[in-house]
Amino acid sequence: MTNSDGTSAPLTPHRLEALHTAVVADHVPNALVRQVVRESWERSLRLRLDPDARLTTVELPAEELRAYRDAHPLAVVLPTIHRLLIRHTFDSGLIVAVGDQAGRLLWIDGDRALRSKAEQMLFVEGANWSEAAVGTSAPGTAIAVGQAVQIHGAEHFNRIVHPWSCSAVPVHDPGTGSILGVIDITGGQDAVAPNTLPLIQAAVAAVEAELHFRRLDDADRAITSTAVTIGFDRAPPVPPTDPETRDRVIRSPNSPTEHPGDRRHAPPGGPQRLLSVLGRESGRLESGGRTWELSPRHAEILTLLSWHRDGLSADHLTRLLYDGETSTVTLRSEMVRLRRVLEEIDPQLVPLSRPYRLTVPLELDALRVLAFLERGAHRVALGAYTGHLLPTSQAPGIRDIGDEVATLLRECILSDGSVETVLDYAHTDDAAYDVDVWRTALRLLPPRSPKRAVVVARIERIEAQLAATSPQLFAP
Repeated sequence: MTNSDGTSAPLTPHRLEALHTAVVADHVPNALVRQVVRESWERSLRLRLDPDARLTTVELPAEELRAYRDAHPLAVVLPTIHRLLIRHTFDSGLIVAVGDQAGRLLWIDGDRALRSKAEQMLFVEGANWSEAAVGTSAPGTAIAVGQAVQIHGAEHFNRIVHPWSCSAVPVHDPGTGSILGVIDITGGQDAVAPNTLPLIQAAVAAVEAELHFRRLDDADRAITSTAVTIGFDRAPPVPPTDPETRDRVIRSPNSPTEHPGDRRHAPPGGPQRLLSVLGRESGRLESGGRTWELSPRHAEILTLLSWHRDGLSADHLTRLLYDGETSTVTLRSEMVRLRRVLEEIDPQLVPLSRPYRLTVPLELDALRVLAFLERGAHRVALGAYTGHLLPTSQAPGIRDIGDEVATLLRECILSDGSVETVLDYAHTDDAAYDVDVWRTALRLLPPRSPKRAVVVARIERIEAQLAATSPQLFAP
């Protein structure tokens, strides 16, 4: 009953209301109140906040809010937050809020009906929900204490928030350790369910990892810029746009850039680049804040070059790309078309040849999944896995990569995943008819879990379908 980690609520709603009145209104200390809540109430009282006050103003008006959040460090990781948290809350009775380091809400999304209801207490974008503004709340208190917090009903300092519950986790700068902002899930009891806080923590880990990777890329570009500046008395020569001529110039022993694969010789600066191919029939390329749709063949080539960072010979790339007997002439024709496309999108992404390779980093969403798995973040990896890699592709190399990612994800989840992660995985297209996955979920579920009946019924249905299609497998 006296846990101080902010993750459980041992008291009934009625008892919490009584304790709130005693401590907040009558200033009578009570040890039954969780430490994280009690200390937050004390801070709120010292600030002379009114527990019955209503928020009446938005601190960041619309125009100011747009400019401020566009420049905020968390803006670049908002797609990750959406993929891992927000998209799962629509019509779920939950909303996700992302706030800044001062507790001001910058983005809110999720269940539309609940968002409308939350507006009545001014839980809206631009409002300040720090402890200094509203007293105890998950986003404000998480920032105040610098750690994950769950606030149940009447544990909120302000009475208008008592019908609500929320869980929040601060986001830290991976370089300095300072708080950049906070991610919060608000709603009813589901917002403080046992699996909610770990879910947010996993998403925050993914966000902080992405910020770290981006910082390394920025540092690398800064080093590149310095190296190029030092290496030339004047601006470095621009390589010819013709691929073959450009390769000969780069390979020249008198050229300052005689190692074409060395990232130090890439042009300084440049945009962040991401190739998304999971669950997509074609590729989506993001560069410099803009997005382009690639043809399936061009997506296949860039995927293979992103996966094989050291480059591929024309013969090897041909074997990976084409199913059957195809000459390298066909590949070279396709590479000419790809280079023309990339010259318009991002000239730095134009591949070199002999071997074919990329000279600037192109992040692949499939590699992100593997990175999360390596760190043991199975739930985050599953959230980042939006489907089989280019599922309609017939390219042998693409099928091999897709199968490798899917197999590693399956093995990691089945061997080390929590029951909730296994169940989430079971509902994906990859595992919907995988009886071993459903059996693993059944084994992990507690004996009295109400979910067992659904899982058992699903196993029986899969086995019946297998028996109907392959009766010899079930023959006595």
